[in-house]
Amino acid sequence: MLRRIPQLLIGLVLYGIADAMLIRAALGVDPWTVFAQGLSNLTGIGIGWLTNLIGLAVLLLWIPLRQKPGLGTVLNILLIGPSIELGLWFIQTPPELWQQILLFTGGLLLLAVASGLYIGSRFGPGPRDGLMTGIHARTGWPIWVGRTIVEVSVLAIGWLLGGDVGLGTVAFAILIGPLCGFTLPFFRVPEKAKRMPQGEAAPEPEPAPTPASVE
Repeated sequence: MLRRIPQLLIGLVLYGIADAMLIRAALGVDPWTVFAQGLSNLTGIGIGWLTNLIGLAVLLLWIPLRQKPGLGTVLNILLIGPSIELGLWFIQTPPELWQQILLFTGGLLLLAVASGLYIGSRFGPGPRDGLMTGIHARTGWPIWVGRTIVEVSVLAIGWLLGGDVGLGTVAFAILIGPLCGFTLPFFRVPEKAKRMPQGEAAPEPEPAPTPASVE
């Protein structure tokens, strides 16, 4: 527990900073951030605060899906949005394309590390992750089907509202999975081994979860 809580908090704050780096790179962002940008254009509310509100709205969708939030789910909603706003406050869009590419690359790598930290702390999935797994549990659809339907929908709405869709959006979709495939097992806090009766072999450890979405 002494490791898990600090790891969770650090991971969530770094996630918000990483998201701000991707936004300021201005090369395109992930579908949910495109959605938040579009709503920000429409309402004038900051992207970070809208990220909080969207997370809360998604969490309400867990009710009919019979998903149960954990501490990590609640803190995900509370901390990532303010961390995005903090990052947007002190990070500015660089003037040169190569600088934007470097900023985007750094943000993507930091986001993968942050995902490994907060998911690896084992305090429950983020609201968007739980939505994907909840759809899978209730409908029997493969997770990738539910993810595709949801993320294409929010991407399309966000783009129509003026969200930032670009090469960075494509790069994010292609690279974030493999990057998290490395960071999730690396940062995962191991579960305590259960005592087994003498002569009985302990079960094999479960593999690290692969997120349906990184938030």
